[in-house]
Amino acid sequence: MKKSTDCPKCGAIVEDWVNPKLTVDIIIEVGERIVLIERAEEPHGWALPGGFVDYGESLESAAIREAKEETGLDVTLVRQLGAYSDPARDPRQHTVSVVFIATAEGKPNAGDDAKRAELYNRGDMPPLMFDHGKVLEDYYKGAG
Repeated sequence: MKKSTDCPKCGAIVEDWVNPKLTVDIIIEVGERIVLIERAEEPHGWALPGGFVDYGESLESAAIREAKEETGLDVTLVRQLGAYSDPARDPRQHTVSVVFIATAEGKPNAGDDAKRAELYNRGDMPPLMFDHGKVLEDYYKGAG
């Protein structure tokens, strides 16, 4: 989709492409449990750790960085679970997320835009934001 704006210097019409924003989400396995964060920023709620990919950054580097920033954990990426692209997945804007499965050791500590970071078993998770319930459904289907 194109968006037209006026050049502030010459007044010419400039067309910009409006594309989805690229994000990563990380399912961090700590033993039999996974890490969820409670978001400190709008929209509030529980979610998988993750965030936006910076320009010039690989998906893998973004996943490792976001995991560290939000949970304090050093993760080892295992594999990609998949990509999630429903335009309604994030109420703020159209995003496409590449989801990684990772492992870590230790107790998560909230950081960056996470209010809390906690370990959860499959059966005791709080309601999740975005499409993270669907992401975890796909993850557990693959786990057997």
